[in-house]
Order: sequence, then structure tokens, then C-alpha cells
Amino acid sequence: MFSAFERKVALRYLFSSKKEGFVSFFAIFSFLGIALGVATLIIVMSVMNGFRTNLLTAIIGMRGHVLVMQKDQPIESTNTDLLNTIHQENIESAYPMIEKQSIISFRGQTKGVMVQGLTAKTFTAREPLRKSVDDHSLNNFKDDGLFLGWRLAMELGLKTGDRFSLITPEGNQTAFGTIPRQKSFKVAGIFNYGMHIYDKSFVFMPLDTAQNLYKMGHKVTHIDIFLKDVLQASLVAETLSKRLKDEYLVLDWKHQDQGIFHTVEVERNVMLLILSLLIIIAGFNITSSLIMMVKDKTRAIGILKTFGATQKQITRIFVSIGLIIGFVGTFLGVGLGSLFVIYIENIQHFIEYLIQAELFSAEAYFLSKLPAVLSIKDILFACSISTVLSLLASFFPARRAGSLHPVESLKE
Repeated sequence: MFSAFERKVALRYLFSSKKEGFVSFFAIFSFLGIALGVATLIIVMSVMNGFRTNLLTAIIGMRGHVLVMQKDQPIESTNTDLLNTIHQENIESAYPMIEKQSIISFRGQTKGVMVQGLTAKTFTAREPLRKSVDDHSLNNFKDDGLFLGWRLAMELGLKTGDRFSLITPEGNQTAFGTIPRQKSFKVAGIFNYGMHIYDKSFVFMPLDTAQNLYKMGHKVTHIDIFLKDVLQASLVAETLSKRLKDEYLVLDWKHQDQGIFHTVEVERNVMLLILSLLIIIAGFNITSSLIMMVKDKTRAIGILKTFGATQKQITRIFVSIGLIIGFVGTFLGVGLGSLFVIYIENIQHFIEYLIQAELFSAEAYFLSKLPAVLSIKDILFACSISTVLSLLASFFPARRAGSLHPVESLKE
């Protein structure tokens, strides 16, 4: 596209001599503007990707890809017709679950918790849950041995082996009214799931223990389904919903926590739009730099035209200058942004140490650490938008340079 002559002149103009040093100095700001815009876009998009990915992994690991529940009453776990309907080609496994709200009490302290009743086999089959506790604790997950989140345990002052009480909403009927049911349990282990809401308010209980505590017999509140391909969740949920008719409610993972994922997606798109404006502003820096360069090189342009340079050649020279700024700035931005993402946790800890304050609150953002996932798609998007904007930004001053009359230029 650009001849050797055009590239040589462009580089000579860009890296000016001492007399014209101001133009090169101004061009440096154009390099930095593009680089910082691209780097910021990559960093923020990577953090948003990481946040969404970690949030999705955590929620799916806890709740499953598809949930089946009976609308008016608990599900009979021995319902063979239901189980046969659920087990189809795309389904990897299905687990009966109990999920109930209760109150935990220890040494005069009380706190509302969500109790999940599941078998030890179900717990170990879920990789995120399995990794959240040590092997020794898994052997104690039976009878009255329960798992508590580490934040919950720390808040109440509980440790492994301590006994505490659980109070259920469903009570025993007496002559004096309903008395809440209360039972003593032991801390079999403390899990660290890595998601604030679960570590602070969830309790895991063996399924048979939960059925006894909540007087459910062989029934469960719902069935969690895990698929071979998580992207098929909507299709599987729709298929199951048609087969099970109106008696059952079938939800995929997107609808179970629809508000959270919708909010994350909206925030990501808004941030993408806002940060793209940074690159657009950097594009204006290129335009300003090239306009000043054209003004400074007016006489040189006249000399080039006198020696036979065409209007198109002059135009391409200044377009190539804009593209060089765009390419170099983009390259620097990709490198800077990628390094920042790779070492983001170290950078976070360093900044927190300097300011003596927490940058990433687990209470506000659900997760216990700042996540970041570097995406080739986001890098290509940032490169594309910066290159296109660099080209557009250089077009007007390049056309202006190409349209200069040689005689008038030499008078400057």
C-alpha cells in the first residue's frame, strides 16, 4: 500500500531533527494516548471477563446447570418416572437436594443461614465444592457433622469440632402454639468456596440428616442437573419443561440468577463504550499532531511536490504517519495491558499496601479476589478499534497536506 519512498519520508517526519523537535515530542503523547487507551480497555475487559467467569463457575458449582422443582410440594426422590425423564443424552448427572433457610446459634449469637442438604457423593462430585475442603473433613461429613463457610465460622467464633444449634422455621405443634425445632450439630469442616455470599451464609448438611431435621421423609426440595455442555442448558431446560408439563418448574442457570448476570453484562457493555472513548480521544491527539506537523512541514511538502511527488503520495505519507503512531501505540498498549492483567493480583496487593485500604471488597463484589481473564477476542477488538481510529484521525490532515499548492508552500 505504501511505497518505500513514502515510508522513508514518513519516518523522517515522525522522528524529526532538533529544529523540529516539538512535533516529535507532541507525537510521543499520541503514542502514549493510544497505548494507555488500549491498555485500559484490555485491563477492564479482562477484569469484567474474569468477574463473569468466576461468578458463573461459582454459581454453577453450587447450584447446577438446570434446576427441577415441583411447584406446590417437595419432590419424591424415589420418583422413577421423573428420574427417567431427567436422564437424557445431554445430561451428565442429577442430584437430589434440599435447600432451606434456618438460624444458626452459638454461645448467644444467632445468624440466618441457607442450609443445603446433599449426599457426600454429591459433594465430592462437584469439583468446586470438593476443592473447598480438605480430605480429612470429607470423612466427617455424615450424621450430625456439617460444613460451614469460613466467614460464617469466623464471625461466630466456631472451629472444627465445636457444637452449635440449628433452628428451623418449621416447628413442632404444641398446646401453646408452634415451637421452632432446634437441634445440635457438630462442625465437621470449614469450607472456603471463594465467593463471599456462600462463605458467609451457607451450611452443608448430609441429605438424610436434612430430611430428618426438616421432617421431609424421602422428599427433596429440588433436583440439580449437570450437563456435558453448559451451553446447552437453555435447550435442555426447555425440553424438560415440555416433557414434565405444568407440574414442575424447570430453570437453567441463566434464569436462576438472572439479575446478577444481566447486571454484569450491562456493566461490561457500558465500560466497553466508555473506554472506547479513551481511544477516540487519543485519535484526536493524532489529528492534532498531524495538523501541526503539516503546518511545520509546509515548505518541505512544497519541495517534494516540486520534485514530482503527487498529491496521493503526500496524502499517503501522512496517513502512514498516523498508522505508525496507531500501530506502535497499540503494540505498547497490548503489552502493557497484558502484563498488568497477568500480574494484577500482585499489583492489587502492592497498591493496597501503599494506601493501607482494601481496593476490592468481597462484600460488594461477591468474590474474594480480583479476577482477570485475558481474552484474544478483546485484544483483537482493542487492536482493531485503535487501528481504525488512527486511520480516520490521520485522514483529514493527510488530505490537507496533499492539497497544498507547491508554489504557495515554498513561500511559507
